[in-house]
Amino acid sequence: MSLTTLKIDNQICYVGGFSNAEYIIIQPIGNNSIQLVKNEIDIIKKTINKPFKLVALNILDWNLELTPWTAPPVFGNIAFGNGGESTLKFITEKILPIVLAEKSTSCKILIGGYSLAGLFALWAGCVTDYFDGIAACSPSVWYPKWIEFAAKNKINVSSVYLSLGDKEDKTKNLLIKKVGVAILHQHEILLSQGINSVFEWNSGNHFTDSDKRTAKGFVWLMKNL
Repeated sequence: MSLTTLKIDNQICYVGGFSNAEYIIIQPIGNNSIQLVKNEIDIIKKTINKPFKLVALNILDWNLELTPWTAPPVFGNIAFGNGGESTLKFITEKILPIVLAEKSTSCKILIGGYSLAGLFALWAGCVTDYFDGIAACSPSVWYPKWIEFAAKNKINVSSVYLSLGDKEDKTKNLLIKKVGVAILHQHEILLSQGINSVFEWNSGNHFTDSDKRTAKGFVWLMKNL
């Protein structure tokens, strides 16, 4: 699957899929992740026969641009920022108007991603009502104060897909180690809020098959919206 490049205000997006999309997928990706996006699109196309368009927003500073509030470093000395608000504003005020202007019919808008991008998608669903579904794959729900926030803020989508690798909490890092318990708590919160949600365990650690895991999440949403 070939991708086209969309440049908006010096920000780079990669776009792939169908022009007559019934589903618009917004996905923040890490720098140098283009091949993973291509793989993901191909997997979705082979798995489900529904037209979609995937818009991948290239994120240069992962720890700053996808986080809802500041937090101390987990690895090394790079702290987390609070750039999530700016990234979400860029998506809703810049990307979506351009993408939706090309549409002559209504469509479902999905947001999701992997790791911190999955956490960002969950947070975005809590603070806006732009999206219909969220795919949070191996999301960083260990993030300080996240579960407390999720419990107090109902998510504004109808369906949420959650997944985690079964070895992701097998770590010496005391914060990351909480991810297994936290993801189950996140799922319970969604169900208690009346959200159509599923949680799946994947085989492997955090760095296993991110393209396949994320594709599976978006396919589930397209089947359940």
